[in-house]
Amino acid sequence: MDNLFILLLIPSLAALALCFLKNDIVAKWIALGASLLTLVSTLPFLCGFTADANVQFEQSWLWIASLGIKFHIGLDGISLPLVLLTNGLVPLIILSAFEKNHKGNFFALISFMQVGLQLVFVALDAFTFYVGWEIALIPIYFICTLWGEADRIKVNLKFFVYTFFGSILMLVAIIFLYSQSEARSLDWSVLANLNLDETTQRWIFWAFFIAFAIKIPIFPFHTWQPETYTQAPSTGSMLLAGIMLKMGVYGLIRWLLPITPFAVLAYSNILMLLCVIGIVYASIIAFKQQDAKRLIAYSSIAHVGLIAAGVFSLHLEGLQGAVIQMINHGLSVVGLFFVIDILERRIGTRMLSNWGGLAKRMPRLATVFLIILMGAVGLPLTNGFIGEFLLLKGVFDYGIWYAFFGGLTLILGAVYMLRFYQKAMLGPLDEKYETVVDIKGYEMVLLSILVFFTLFLGIYPKAILQLSEAAVTNLLNQIKF
Repeated sequence: MDNLFILLLIPSLAALALCFLKNDIVAKWIALGASLLTLVSTLPFLCGFTADANVQFEQSWLWIASLGIKFHIGLDGISLPLVLLTNGLVPLIILSAFEKNHKGNFFALISFMQVGLQLVFVALDAFTFYVGWEIALIPIYFICTLWGEADRIKVNLKFFVYTFFGSILMLVAIIFLYSQSEARSLDWSVLANLNLDETTQRWIFWAFFIAFAIKIPIFPFHTWQPETYTQAPSTGSMLLAGIMLKMGVYGLIRWLLPITPFAVLAYSNILMLLCVIGIVYASIIAFKQQDAKRLIAYSSIAHVGLIAAGVFSLHLEGLQGAVIQMINHGLSVVGLFFVIDILERRIGTRMLSNWGGLAKRMPRLATVFLIILMGAVGLPLTNGFIGEFLLLKGVFDYGIWYAFFGGLTLILGAVYMLRFYQKAMLGPLDEKYETVVDIKGYEMVLLSILVFFTLFLGIYPKAILQLSEAAVTNLLNQIKF
């Protein structure tokens, strides 16, 4: 089967069916089944993929005939890993919500969001990309607003305004690019060869960059993120951090670099400085956090700051590191948010000052938690190591001082993550936690899968790197400075 549209069709049909289900048990099993079917349907594309620079499994239909706009989708070595990440994490995120009594509408929103996320990663037309971008925003807004915590309305309104503002800027830029195309086309290959003048590239760059920087987020466009991640339900936090922020990084690679290469080069020092400031700032703030979810939120800003710096290094190692580290960060952050959710359900709080000594009662959780955490800090032979090494190599090739300050994320990250583990698992156990039960059942299955990929990608990163190398190399060769 080589019809890429099937990956969009399955979650679309699942979302429609789940909308009408009131029975929470039936709803969650149908949602899980549909997400697993989507994952299984992704495997033939992985098996049939040739690791070269070509776009494969391409499909194109005329969508808006009067404007010549097409529904154009396909896969290459940059987009395939992110489709795998999306379709691999969604079943785990749905599984993480099995303890909750969510009805069909909750899972319908997740399935609908999966459609948007995939459409962003497979789109080869700017209009198709924009539609997926907006589709992904709507369900996560409702997930966080309807099932979030006490201050969710104000927090998610800020999130929506930020992201919608960025989307409007991007839409204006897309409309302008359409007007500049002699073929009246928004196809990726056409836009990448427009040869825009310097002034035009500069304002197009800022329109796209702000939209992507908000989504990632890059300092100083990050202020919506900590509160949104903290106030969101655990499922929402996993979707936001595990998959959705990768839309922004992917946008930098797929659209910003090839369309506005001169502007990227002209502003590269500013971009690198913003990334490095975000890394150091977020790492320091993370160290001071008592709320475990807020700690992971700030750590995410630091990690994606390094990923963005790798993109802007414009070196092969930096871009390769960005691709694999998007996968690694998604695996680690979903695992960490799920561990926090487990502990909050068990002991009634996620404040670090109220934790301690839980390894005595939860040895299985303590073990898998430690492995996932080691992946997050980049311990050799875990998934985070090779990605951070490549990112720092790319940034080093750009400038040694950027690499020096960017590398602080490894040191500071180890400090606040190990403190996180110490506060939760080590030290004396409070008497009121003597009856806490260790992980079992679906919790153990979910975390074991994440542990497996944490170790597998640490030992064999070639599984991802060989998919993306040719496409990344071709992208760098095609960029015209």
